[in-house]
Amino acid sequence: MAQKLTTRAENYSEWYNEVVAKADLAEHSDVRGCMVIKPYGYAIWEKMKDVLDAKFKETGHSNAYFPIFIPKSLFEAEEKNAEGFAKECAVVTHHRLKNDPDNPGKLIVDPESKLTEELVVRPTSEAIIWNTYKKWIQSYRDLPILINQWANVVRWEMRTRIFLRTAEFLWQEGHTAHQSKQEALEETERMNNVYAAFAEEYMAMPVVKGMKSDSERFAGADETYCIEAMMQDGKALQAGTSHFLGQNFAKAFDVKFTDKEGKQDYVWATSWGVSTRLMGALIMTHSDDEGLVLPPALAPIQVVAVPIFRSDEDLAAISEKFDELAKELRSRGISFKLDDDDNRRPGWKFAEYEAKGVPIRLAMGPRDLGNGSVEVARRDEKTKEIIDFDGAADHIESLLDEMQKNLFDKAFNFRAENTHKVDSYDEFKERIENEGGFFLAHWDGTEETEQKIKEDTKATIRCIPFDREEETGECMVTGKPSAGRVIFAKAY
Repeated sequence: MAQKLTTRAENYSEWYNEVVAKADLAEHSDVRGCMVIKPYGYAIWEKMKDVLDAKFKETGHSNAYFPIFIPKSLFEAEEKNAEGFAKECAVVTHHRLKNDPDNPGKLIVDPESKLTEELVVRPTSEAIIWNTYKKWIQSYRDLPILINQWANVVRWEMRTRIFLRTAEFLWQEGHTAHQSKQEALEETERMNNVYAAFAEEYMAMPVVKGMKSDSERFAGADETYCIEAMMQDGKALQAGTSHFLGQNFAKAFDVKFTDKEGKQDYVWATSWGVSTRLMGALIMTHSDDEGLVLPPALAPIQVVAVPIFRSDEDLAAISEKFDELAKELRSRGISFKLDDDDNRRPGWKFAEYEAKGVPIRLAMGPRDLGNGSVEVARRDEKTKEIIDFDGAADHIESLLDEMQKNLFDKAFNFRAENTHKVDSYDEFKERIENEGGFFLAHWDGTEETEQKIKEDTKATIRCIPFDREEETGECMVTGKPSAGRVIFAKAY
């Protein structure tokens, strides 16, 4: 752990990769574009998953599971969805291997095992789920259906980065069915709000809630709502999406219901999801040049205690005191670890837990024990203080709350300082190249203008904010009328 990280200023991309490695979160697999999520990284994902799962259930959703394989004919049924994901699909064509007669010990695909219909490996599950819903829905009494699944998906990305973009990743995907357009729209907004609340209250990551432009919309949706976050390098990261699917999938799979008046209509639909990309967002929102910084609400270990000792007697006495504190903290729902491993020096442990982003580190030696005190180090500000051991539990609980708020405030202020209004296209091009950040600019609403901006600057419309000011103006590119400013940024 002694080796210094590349700093964010030197090379942000390299810094990110080193934080992932130093914090022992994940590593590249021998399978191209895939990652191994290591125990500490998975523990953070589990914290996220547990919180979100509880929120989904609080809003009336139940978990289910659907197959990873989708018959090609089903995948093709909703044309826009199929076209949108076609280039990223992995496809199963055969179901068996056999020994290679020309190379003993090697295997080849058995040509006689070719499937009668190819299977798409799930890039998203709308097709297989709506084919299933057709069997479940006949009457208004069968609605709404509020289903979520935790699963893995495969999208054959050409350029990959751990957590942010991998060929296989973990996620949740909600799929709901409703009687009316209004009910489905309310569901779409509700789940986008759930994501926003999770991002801000647990990840300490401020987000902008908004709507995607037509060209950025989910394939097969009528509208896509989203939450957008700003990373420390000024780039945007789409942290969650919620889609109003209209009746598109119901029509594609002929899913109808009979209403109370005996009339038939197509079902209205939504889908929504977040993924292990949130791990990348967590890293890039808070971490520093010493390693990972975790908000206490999502830290697998919130408090770690490191005894400093020369004898077994010292260790036993100090450990006894820390055990008292551990019981008190755990009774308050605060996770605690005592690191009494005598194979590692205290300095090594300090660096290790700093790199892993543990919010609070405690240290106690014989002198502290005699004085009835303990050293408290907070990861977010990298400060230390000596406090009385009596009352330590109250102090730590208060400090964790303070740290959670402090991390959110720092990220919020950073976003505010790096959000700019621009009216001139020349100014926009110069500043987005040299400064980064969110740029609020007028746009004429056409895909042609949006595409030109993307080609010129690599910036995209991240969202049309729901809370934007009512301000008509002129498009910065064409001079045509604009209904309001949208957020442009370069993005992950």
